[in-house]
Formats: sequence, C-alpha cells, structure tokens
Amino acid sequence: MRENEKYNATAEEDKGIHIINIKAIEDIGYIQPETVLLNSLNTDQDSACKHGLCFQDGERKVDYILAYTFKKSSGNRTPNKKSHYNNSVSSQRSGKEGQPLPGGVHDLETAEAEPRVDYHEDDKRFRREEYEGNLIETGLELEKDEETKLHGVGFVKIHAPWNVLCREAEFMKLKMPTKKVYHINQAQGLVNKINSVLNKISEPIQPKVADHRPQTVKHLSYPFSREKQHLFDMSDKDSFFDSKTRSSIVYELLKRTTCTKAKYSMGITSLLANGVYSAAYPLHDGDYESISEPNDRKLLCDEWASYGVFYKYQPIDLVRKYFGEKIALYFAWLGVYTQMLIPASVVGIIVFLYGCATLDDDIPSMEMCDQQYNFTMCPLCDKTCNYWKISSACATARASHLFDNPATVFFSVFMALWAATFMEHWKRRQMRLNYRWDLTGFEEEEDHPRAEYEAKVLQKSLRKEFKFKKTEKEKLTWRDRFPAYLTNIVGILFMIGLTFAIVFGVIVYRISTAAALAMSNDAATRANVRVTVTATAVIINLVVILILDEVYGCIARWLTQIEVPKTDKTFEERLIFKAFLLKFVNAYTPIFYVAFFKGRFTGRPGDYVYIFQSFRMEECAPGGCLMELCIQLSIIMLGKQLIQNNLFEIGIPKMKKLIRYIKSRRETCTDHEEHLKKKQRYEMDYNLEPFAGLTPEYMEMIIQFGFVTLFVASFPLAPLFALLNNIIEIRLDAKKFISELRRPVAVRAKDIVSF
Repeated sequence: MRENEKYNATAEEDKGIHIINIKAIEDIGYIQPETVLLNSLNTDQDSACKHGLCFQDGERKVDYILAYTFKKSSGNRTPNKKSHYNNSVSSQRSGKEGQPLPGGVHDLETAEAEPRVDYHEDDKRFRREEYEGNLIETGLELEKDEETKLHGVGFVKIHAPWNVLCREAEFMKLKMPTKKVYHINQAQGLVNKINSVLNKISEPIQPKVADHRPQTVKHLSYPFSREKQHLFDMSDKDSFFDSKTRSSIVYELLKRTTCTKAKYSMGITSLLANGVYSAAYPLHDGDYESISEPNDRKLLCDEWASYGVFYKYQPIDLVRKYFGEKIALYFAWLGVYTQMLIPASVVGIIVFLYGCATLDDDIPSMEMCDQQYNFTMCPLCDKTCNYWKISSACATARASHLFDNPATVFFSVFMALWAATFMEHWKRRQMRLNYRWDLTGFEEEEDHPRAEYEAKVLQKSLRKEFKFKKTEKEKLTWRDRFPAYLTNIVGILFMIGLTFAIVFGVIVYRISTAAALAMSNDAATRANVRVTVTATAVIINLVVILILDEVYGCIARWLTQIEVPKTDKTFEERLIFKAFLLKFVNAYTPIFYVAFFKGRFTGRPGDYVYIFQSFRMEECAPGGCLMELCIQLSIIMLGKQLIQNNLFEIGIPKMKKLIRYIKSRRETCTDHEEHLKKKQRYEMDYNLEPFAGLTPEYMEMIIQFGFVTLFVASFPLAPLFALLNNIIEIRLDAKKFISELRRPVAVRAKDIVSF
C-alpha cells in the first residue's frame, strides 16, 4: 500500500478527472457539508480562546491555521459566524443525503445572498469545503472564524487530537523520549575542577534558559509506536508532543490530503498556488511583549533576539524546540562562524598594527617620498594631463604599507589554515548536535511532488490523445523541460554579460572622469584625482551590486520555477546554484578586475592601449593597486552588509507589515463592531511576513566568507568587520524570526546540505 492511500479520503473509483459545473452549483444552490454546526459566541471569548491559541472551548490547542479571502456582504451582518466542524461519524450521517442541517450556514448565506454571483469565488468555496471535509476524515478537528477584524479574511483553526498525533508520529517515524534514561558521564578529578571553573567564568555569558544547561541525564529516544506506548515517557500527555511537533504533523496531513478529485492535484500547496487559501501557518506561542503570559517566544525575545544580550551564547536548544532543527542548524553554524572569526580578527589587527609600527622603516615608500629621488613621470592621460612628480604619490605608498607588509604573508597562510579548521570545527559541532537532538539515524523523508510539477503533468496528460490506456503515470522528460533549460542557459549568460558590461562601463567612467578632473583649474582637485575617481567609482559599484543582487535573486527564482523541479529539495538545490553563481559574479567581478587585471593592459609610452580609440586604459598608482583594492573591499563589504541588513532584511518586512496594517485599519474603520474587538493570535500572525526560506541568509554569509578568505591579504581587517557584522546579524535575524515573520513549519534536518 502506498503512503498516500492509507489516509486518502477519496474513494478509489472517484479518482478520475472531474470538471466542476459552476452553473449547476448556482442552479441547485450551494450546500454546506453536514459536518458544519453553528455555535453561539461565548460571552467570555477572549479568556476562553486564550487570544486565539485555542478553540472556543478553551481546551483544544490550535495547531495550524488556514486563511482564505472571501467577499463580505456589506448589507445584513450576522453576529454569530463562527462554525465548528464536528468529526464524529454520527453527526456526519445525521441528516438526509444532500440536505443541509437546519440552521446551517446555507440558511445564513441564503439570507445574505447577493444578486451577482461570482463563479470563481464559488469554485474556491466548493474546493475549500471539499478539502476541509477530507481533513475531517483524517481525524483532524476544525473550527471556522469569519468574524474577524481583518475585512474579508476567514480562518480555519485546526486541532490534532491525541489519536491522530500518535498515528502520524508512528507513520513519520518520529523519535520520541522513552522511560529509559542513562546518566552522561562527567569528568573526574582535575578535569572536573577545570570544567567547574570554566563554567563559573562563562556563567555571565550563558543565556538564562533551562534548555541551555548541561545535560546530566538523557532519555533514550526511539521511533514512536502505538503498540509500545507504555515504553515512552508520557507522564504529561499535553507536553509529550510539543507545539513544533504538532504543527509539523498537521502540515504533513495537509500535504497528503487531497484537495480536489483531480488526479494529480493534492495537498495544501496546490490550494495555496491556486488561491483557494491565502495562507497556511502554525501560530506563534503568544505575544513576545507580554509580561503576564510567559512563553517560549517571549523567552527567545529576551534571551536571544535582544541586542542587549549580544555578548551571550545563543540558546540553540530552545531555538530548535521552537523553530525546528533546520533553522537551529543555521543559527548554530552562524554562531560557530562568528566565534571562529575572533582569532582571525585578532591576528588581522596585529598585522595592521605591525604595518603602522614599521611604516617609517618601509624602504619603497621612503624612496618615493624622498625629494632626492623625485622622478618626473609621464602623463596619465593624453592632451589634458601634465607630467607629474613621483613624490606626489607618497601618501598612497605609505598607506599601502599598512596592509601590504611582510606580516601579510604570514596572515595569508594563517587564514588558509583557519578556513580548514573552521570546516572541521563545524563538522564536529554538527555531529554533537545530531547526537543531542536524536538525529544520528535520521533519514530525510521522500519529498512530495510540488504543486507546480503536478499541474504541469496534468496539462501534459490532458494534451495527449487517449488512443490507448496508459499503463504508468505521466512525468516530465528532458524534452518537456528543454525550452526551460535553454532559457536558463541564455538568461544566466546574459546576466553574466550584463555584469561584465556594467564593470566595463565603470572603467570608462573612471577614465573619462580622471581626464575631466585633470583639466580643472583648482589645484586641490587636480591633486586628488585618484582618490575622487576611486571613491565615486566604488560607490557606483556598490549601488549597482545592491540593485543587481535583488534583481538576480528574483531572476534565479524565476529561472528555477520555469524548470518545474519535481520536489522542494530539487528546487532548493537548483535555486542555490543559480543564485550563488549570479551573486558571486555580481559581487566579485569589480574586485577581480582591480586585483588581477587593472594596470596590466596599459601598454608603454608611445604604444598605449586605447578604448574606443579615445580613452587610454587606466594605470595603477605608483605604489600599486593594493590601496585601491583595499578601498574597494572596505566600501563594498561594509556598505553591502549594513544596507542589506538594515534596509532589506528588516526595513522591507516592516514596511510590508505597516502597509497591511494601514490597509486593514482602512477597511475596518467604518465597522465599529469590528474595531472594538481584540485581535486574535492568528489575525496578528496573518499580518506578518511569510517565511521565504534560509537561502538568502546562507547566501549572504557565503559571499562574506569569500571576502574574508579570498582577499584577506589585501584587507587584513576584513575578519574584524565580518565579526562586528555577524554579532549584529545574529540578533537581527533572531529579531526578524521572532517579531517580523510568521512561524515557519519545523523541518527536521541533520546538516546544512548544499551550503
């Protein structure tokens, strides 16, 4: 038996392709399922529902939320529009076949019926009711709420009862703690005393979180089995499955449950792609600013997402408990990377200070600054530039020694060893986390096909003539994907060519600007031509890099989408490859030009190399291009990190959140009844930005890692700037996950995969 057949609510003979007749639905009237019952609102609704974290009875937890939009009638208002889905078999069979229950939603909708009928909305509503009915068949309990402060947005609250959690935990082979415990061996003697002293010293930088304390006792974990429930530690059934596990179980059911009777259409991903539901997400554990209601979200906000605790270790175990292993591994990796930057920063500072201390002993710069050897140099450009003295480059030569000195060679070797040590240290840390989180024997589940892939396969099957019975399921071949592959190749080559063209344009700008400034009547302007041209060109490069970085990210996602990968894992791998290739070229092309190509194709006096037969190729300063490369690295690295972190990562989500809030207030300002109601938890989470994955976060750090390792000889302070950025980055990302994003579905993972 296949996995999906075990919990498939659709009968085997009904799995053909069905076309919904909207006109017929209009003629016979839309009939709600018999499982829908109306409940009157509780007078103490806020206390009973715990601000939207529970059902109306105040006992059953909300494990997942489905949100949808509907056209709200502006006429008669119905005070009681909350409905409860009863999953008992008796209630499903209580009425006559095809007839709604008395007093059901059908009567309310008939009273509120509008003259115009939106067939598209009726189709979505029909699919929602069918899908929700199938969810009830799997054992989930549902409760609907359309009387919210968000105008035209309804919510379906989903609760997974104990029997469903046990069944799915066994099906998903979740490792749960058993009653068998064993003590973790502690160090003895001198080692124990040293560890005690170190623990006392590091106590101020440890987060005040119970999950962060060293483990002395560990429960033996084993894949859950209903037949062996007596072996598991079920002293508290309410906490046996935590909120992270409950939401991941419900999400698996949402993906497996059929959404329509169409052959290849399955799961919540199809419904979200088709607009049947506008959002699907688990709830946050209450308000992170609340004082009276302590919860994991508030604890993470205080001990992890606050800038005031930047000096403390991260509570990785609590992050894993709240967000899941995949996100916890990202923050663990970022913490290890930031920790390893400390020795690299110290050595980089020493190299820089050594350059400052030996500045007056540097023979090349001393000779350039010595007026006795003040040679006359050829003009840097034709016609407008004059001859110049080599002593005018004295300041540039002395500044270059700060970063280009004998200690730089040692630092380059050190950073090569540092990179290898960092990788091995992370592997060790990853294995320890796998052991602590019971992931040692974990194998990733087989991914379900993506909704876009299923839709493409369905279109392919419908285009074929049914001359003979097909013996196997259709799938996309390389011939089907050939136009997408061709588009990918052409698109990527075009983007790389565009990056090279922009760099070439900046080169032309530098040459033409230098020639224009050389004709200035101001002596100070003529004396600072190199600094002015370099600074303005680097700023232009920075702006272009920031813009193209966002554009290339969108293009990489679009190119991956038209390929129609079968699974989410394949989609993520291809997206990572395209995004990294484009962003690598975008970020490093200007730097590679200055480091390896500038000044090597200038020619010689009497035989110079020209661009467009008018502009002479630019040359390096007498002290070399290293100082210019250092300026380029510092401005691009600092500017890219500061602007992207503050403007793009936090500013844009806050702006979107503000726009949604203003739009919601504008739509509800005329409704005094809705304005007085307190927002529920699922309404506040709906206004948050959806989680878009960890690819942008990893990509940003990988580009930074390249700055730190590839060009560290030119800029020894790069590890220091990376360290300062990452200290802010950890708390910035934590704040974003806690307050700006919807709670993502917990995903089990034992490594960081492609990254």
